Amino acid sequence: MGYESRTQAIYEINNREPIVVGPPSRLEDIWAADVFSLSKMKQCLPKTVFKSLKKTIQTGEQLDVSVADTVASAMKDWAIARGASYYAHVFYPMTNLTAEKHDGFISTQGDGTAISEFAGKLLVQGEPDGSSFPNGGIRSTFEARGYTAWDVTSPAYLMETDNGVTLCIPTVFVSWTGEALDKKTPLLRSIAAMNKAATRVLKLLGHSDIAPVNSSCGAEQEYFLVDAHFANARPDLLLAGRTLFGKPPAKGQQFDDHYFGAIPERVQVFMQDLEKKMYRLGIPAKTRHNEVAPGQFEIAPYFEAANVASDHQQLTMTLMRQTAKKHGFACLLHEKPFAGINGSGKHVNWSVGNATQGNLLDPGDSPHENAQFLVFCAAVIRGVHKYGPLMRAVIANASNDHRLGANEAPPAIMSVYLGSQLEELFNQIANGSMSDNYSHSGKLEFGVDTLPPLSKDAGDRNRTSPFAFTGNRFEFRAVGSSQSVSGPLIALNTMLADSLSSIGDLLESELGKGADQNTAILTVLKDVMNKHSAVIFGGDGYSDEWHKMAVEERGLLNLPTTADALPTLKEKYVEELFERTGVLSPVELESRYEVYAEQYVLSIEVEAKLVIDMAKTSIYPAAMRHLTDISQTIAVVGDLGIELDKGNVQKVVELTNSMMSKVSKLASAIAKEDFGSSEEHMKYCASTIRPVMDDVRADADALEAEIADDLWPLPTYQEMLFIK
Repeated sequence: MGYESRTQAIYEINNREPIVVGPPSRLEDIWAADVFSLSKMKQCLPKTVFKSLKKTIQTGEQLDVSVADTVASAMKDWAIARGASYYAHVFYPMTNLTAEKHDGFISTQGDGTAISEFAGKLLVQGEPDGSSFPNGGIRSTFEARGYTAWDVTSPAYLMETDNGVTLCIPTVFVSWTGEALDKKTPLLRSIAAMNKAATRVLKLLGHSDIAPVNSSCGAEQEYFLVDAHFANARPDLLLAGRTLFGKPPAKGQQFDDHYFGAIPERVQVFMQDLEKKMYRLGIPAKTRHNEVAPGQFEIAPYFEAANVASDHQQLTMTLMRQTAKKHGFACLLHEKPFAGINGSGKHVNWSVGNATQGNLLDPGDSPHENAQFLVFCAAVIRGVHKYGPLMRAVIANASNDHRLGANEAPPAIMSVYLGSQLEELFNQIANGSMSDNYSHSGKLEFGVDTLPPLSKDAGDRNRTSPFAFTGNRFEFRAVGSSQSVSGPLIALNTMLADSLSSIGDLLESELGKGADQNTAILTVLKDVMNKHSAVIFGGDGYSDEWHKMAVEERGLLNLPTTADALPTLKEKYVEELFERTGVLSPVELESRYEVYAEQYVLSIEVEAKLVIDMAKTSIYPAAMRHLTDISQTIAVVGDLGIELDKGNVQKVVELTNSMMSKVSKLASAIAKEDFGSSEEHMKYCASTIRPVMDDVRADADALEAEIADDLWPLPTYQEMLFIK
């Protein structure tokens, strides 16, 4: 980019015309305005058709395909009235991104005219290419057929751009042979498995009126905003999503002055524009604020049913990128776009419940007396203990490896934080000595007469825990900011289904022996805690003591990299879990391992090639120009009889030679091709390629501190993080 281009970019940023998004709209006027919601269906569908469709959506019963033509016609008329001429089946392949196939409503007639048409069969099923998406060997390249199928439980919506409107229909994506090629199909299966197991346990607890049980999700999305002038001048940001080079600025986040600070005006306009679009699509954006690092922000929605929440999360990421571009920003969703400051996560707040029993992870006023809560909470604890490595595997990728274990993210060891009250209570259950002698919540007194006392939660929050109970839900804090929430939700739902099935067997056995319900419940809870309490930890997850205790004393696994974590998907007990619950077949599970392993390797290789290119074509020439200018200056001054300190010259020469030597080493490293397996290839990337990349960066960042600023070719951290 060069110094002149950098200063020109700063000038244009400081003198840019502000984007005007208009006055705020009333929520009631825009909420779900672009969604084919139940209320809109009720208005335009015959009563019998609406009742059938509503029953499918609310209870999960199979869709009556005889209503498809009527629904399709009404959906088409609604969309066309809003300006749509195309519809798209939207699906979620194994890329963490969204895919969509657009088709026109147009149908030509024999007399040369054309009409708008949308039959039920087109609504229910589509046919995109099934081989050009990641499939892990399920389909060969020449076997192209794949199907999308309408997911009636997730509402259709209109996506409006400056150039038109498209009717978007959420779907699943499967192969011609029936295997899931997407993230939605196994998510729906996991919800069904969890519902079946939860319903059985609720019956054993004495309930008879039991609505379908679903999981809920509210995903806190962290992100960075960088002005597009800077982002477009950084090949690493464009192609890798993170900066592969960059000297930390003198001021970063050490003053804690950005977190929850006043939102910059330009950023707030972007946020308001984004939220307006989200509200029109029925996405319940709830909070917005500055995050810890300069240039970092967060948006979080109100919780929704897991399937809809997953679709909305994917749509939110799309809207964020589109809206940022309109406002002259690049929205960075990479987990660690800048070294030396906080990275970004996507904390998944997860719970389970239904319309009749409510939130099954809500302890109520007295967890000690709430047997239902204790049973479901114990099931979660058992699941994390048995399948913690699976939880680590489903949030594993090359970008999230940069943040796990750092100051803003939990460690790679999966544990459960309950808070002091619940931990004491479960310890009592394990010891068989139930009493009221445990920590109760109380009141917080502020010592200021004008401030009212506030209720004190039963336990503090623990930011170092990867999976923390936060009052009526668990917060999976280890999920990465760029990831789909489907993978974590699939794992959590499936683990819970397995645990509830096991607990159901134990309860039935105890009740069959003649035990009363309370005795049976306590016996089962004691058994679960004696076997699985090792996963409960309320201390500092960053400490060396915990890492040693977790591995050596409690038998928990520490899987620091994706290369360590992903092979968990090949473990027999994980394969049996997914097959037993009907969520993933062995073939589907193996395909996911192969896809994610390939994505990890490709990510590392792309970054390594970028490091080589940028070092050779940008940083090395800058160093040479700097040395030339300094040498000429030294020669001129020397002719005047003045001797200058040549320390800078020597240091730049040494750093440049060292950097280029490591670049050659990196080029040789990525040229290696003979790997016996994908697991071996991943380990090579983690243990060999990544360290050499870091070595090249260390020299390049040191050069940035020595080379004249007007010769440095890349936008700096100082510029990208602080100029908005």
